[in-house]
Amino acid sequence: METTTNAKVKTPLSEAREIKRMKRADTWKKIKRNKLIYLMILPGLIYFLIYKYLPMYGLIISFQDYKPYKGIRESEWVGLEHFERLFASAEFWMIFKNTLILFGLQVFVFFPIPIIISLMLNEVRHGFFKRGVQTLIYIPHFMSWVVIVSISYVLLTLDGGIINEILDSIGLGKINFLMNDEWFRPMYILQVIWREAGWGTIIFLAAITAVDPQLYEAARMDGANRFRQMWHITIPAIRNVIIVLLILKIGDVLELGFEHVYLLLNSSNRNVAEIFDTYVYVAGLQQGQFSYSTAVGFFKGGVGLLMVVFANWLAKRFNEEGIY
Repeated sequence: METTTNAKVKTPLSEAREIKRMKRADTWKKIKRNKLIYLMILPGLIYFLIYKYLPMYGLIISFQDYKPYKGIRESEWVGLEHFERLFASAEFWMIFKNTLILFGLQVFVFFPIPIIISLMLNEVRHGFFKRGVQTLIYIPHFMSWVVIVSISYVLLTLDGGIINEILDSIGLGKINFLMNDEWFRPMYILQVIWREAGWGTIIFLAAITAVDPQLYEAARMDGANRFRQMWHITIPAIRNVIIVLLILKIGDVLELGFEHVYLLLNSSNRNVAEIFDTYVYVAGLQQGQFSYSTAVGFFKGGVGLLMVVFANWLAKRFNEEGIY
């Protein structure tokens, strides 16, 4: 006597659905297993959602003649009018040039300094001295730009500033650092280095500690001195970290920070100090041109996004790891 069984014939579509279902179930298992870790991530996600992503809805007003009493829904739609006004403005190229120059100073002058300091600290063998230096160079990061600029003002002012008093005492005469547009950029980048160079070493020092000590031992056996060990082992080992941070830095090409530049800005150095951040503040908050200032901010963010994509593509072209 023959018995037959009605077995289901699996089609490629049903198999694909089954695989998706199994992957989904596996993902939920991982989330439940690591729920405490995801809870730790939650505050950061909420922060970015509230302060970074939800405000993007307001970018709509860059295409409107926004009136606060009408709101976004009832304000008149003007299309690309504000962007055309921005690109046709005589101030646009001045602001664009100033922003690019300050960004170039940050990339080519400031960015290598934390790497150099990290490599130097890694060579220090006296633990107490190493920790002491690290503490001293970290402290300025916790000062606000108001404090940093105020200290610079006290040192550089014509009326009793220590630097000018020293210059005057040796016969060089006093220099008006604060009002002279030629001194704005050197003063700006020196303040950035003073405040941020020490803090920037944290990531590089952490990357250096992950280097296998056996590589150094093998290099020493081959007769390599400490400089050659640093050049051929330490720097290649942290190259990926350097590239990732450089890509992220390039993404901030037009995002130099408002507070620092605004505190240094005055009528005498405006032609070299005005950047997009300060321009948005003046146009948006002081002059009430909300739609126009939003268009400027939109342009700035778009350029940053394109630069990140380009830098990541360039890194991949040279067989380096990018950010995605």
